[in-house]
Amino acid sequence: MAVDQGGCIETCHPTTHDNPIFIIDEVVHYCVANMPGAVPYTSTIALTNATLPYALQLADNGWKEACKTNPELKLGLNVVNGKVVYKGVAEAFDLEYTEVNSIL
Repeated sequence: MAVDQGGCIETCHPTTHDNPIFIIDEVVHYCVANMPGAVPYTSTIALTNATLPYALQLADNGWKEACKTNPELKLGLNVVNGKVVYKGVAEAFDLEYTEVNSIL
């Protein structure tokens, strides 16, 4: 759903409704950008259903405890108290990496 950001799939590039598909290596690609915008109500309900449980965990337990108990939330951390806790971000920007568990 984020083809317009690029880099999701090596062979994809954004298309439009006027010319929505292309074929590379015998694979049909449909890469119309911002497909959720075509069905805003439905996509909002889907996004809310997918994210509300995380928001409730954060609200009920605070970010730190929620990240301690839910590995999915912990994986979403990039920087905590000025320390880069996501290895890919540290490597991409040549910054010092700090293991997230040492902060939690």
